[in-house]
Amino acid sequence: MTWLVEILLPLDDNDGRPFGHEAFARVREELVARFGGLTAFTRSPAEGVWDEGAGRSRDEIVIFEVMAEELDRPWWRDYREALERRFRQQEIVVRARAVERL
Repeated sequence: MTWLVEILLPLDDNDGRPFGHEAFARVREELVARFGGLTAFTRSPAEGVWDEGAGRSRDEIVIFEVMAEELDRPWWRDYREALERRFRQQEIVVRARAVERL
């Protein structure tokens, strides 16, 4: 079984300041070094919308995904927490699903 892991990263911080190219290049290099490759969906940012009780919030995001033979949950937890600090977010969504290679 192979795992597809997706990381949803915001283009801007919570004050609306855009993250520079370097922030995303660093993530790209870290993931390529660990997993040997990645796919980055960066050309047309996706939009995330969610309710926060008193109103709605939205982010423009890019998605980085890697494929891994094993899902190292402690590593991913630590990496997600590091990304949350680096991108100044309460939560960065990192999701995984089992996929079958054809």
